[in-house]
Amino acid sequence: MDPSHRRDHRRGPLGAKVARALQFGPVGGADCLGFFEDRTDDRLHHDCLGKVLGTLPQLSDYVRTHGVREVYITLPLGSQPRILRLLEQLQGTTASLFFVPDVFGISIIQGRLQDVNGVPVVGILETPFTGVNEVVKRISDIVLASLILVLISPILVMLAIGVKMSSPGPVIFRQRRNGLDGEEIMVYKFRSMRSMDNGAVVKQATKGDSRITPFGAFIRKTSLDELPQFVNVLQGRMSIVGPRPHAVAHNEEYRQIIKAYMVRHKVKPGITGWAQVNGLRGETDTVDKMKARVEYDLEYLRNWSLGLDLQIIVRTVRLMLFDRHAY
Repeated sequence: MDPSHRRDHRRGPLGAKVARALQFGPVGGADCLGFFEDRTDDRLHHDCLGKVLGTLPQLSDYVRTHGVREVYITLPLGSQPRILRLLEQLQGTTASLFFVPDVFGISIIQGRLQDVNGVPVVGILETPFTGVNEVVKRISDIVLASLILVLISPILVMLAIGVKMSSPGPVIFRQRRNGLDGEEIMVYKFRSMRSMDNGAVVKQATKGDSRITPFGAFIRKTSLDELPQFVNVLQGRMSIVGPRPHAVAHNEEYRQIIKAYMVRHKVKPGITGWAQVNGLRGETDTVDKMKARVEYDLEYLRNWSLGLDLQIIVRTVRLMLFDRHAY
């Protein structure tokens, strides 16, 4: 193999992942020459067995004598002295050096290397809506929300009359929710129940819930009860597309039992979201269902684009007409 494509790796579970990533990478793949490790074979990852070329002190000599051009260091962050010694040795070679932090146990959102006044900073959990993306997101929200509110204004009037006639009480219900960065906001909905929970304990609506009025059941199933939230979008509290806001009481419950639950608050909550158009709309009556919803929310944050937002909006319209999982 051409020496310019030779790669060497520090061994371990992460080292094995790096080797596989390089082998099946988009640039045609590259072979892993081997691993360097100070520990015994019984502590090796199975992919590394038989591929250990030596110990860490022997690495720099191997790199020089075999024309290795790239070295990937996967030592844990807690091994800082060993990392520094290794870097000092390898700086005497012509190999390109890469440090791969072991962050696979963390939900990476918009991970990238940034320069802060000459200081390299690795972003791990960051909102996708910064700079131009933030401007694009906000402008699209204002334009679409304004247009939609004008188009649906006759529907809003008819729904308000229907709610008022269905049972005594206000037309609009104001719900306490957590918005961007976890700050508490008020979210608007057409009232669909005879009584509303908005305190420390909130019971989710279930199928056949006696609190729901007949008209309320209709607007919940069709998601028409959510239409006042376009006003929240114009206020800047919400976005048209984003993770659905949960009750404050539910956030306090699930943030303690679901990993990375609060990361979904790195963006404004949405009227609709990636989880909702993938079948996770309505009641989340188990922890597993809520975990699945959170996974979709995090996937949205990792892959956001204006095209994805438009796709979600189109799919939401279809669900409003045909979905039967909301109540």
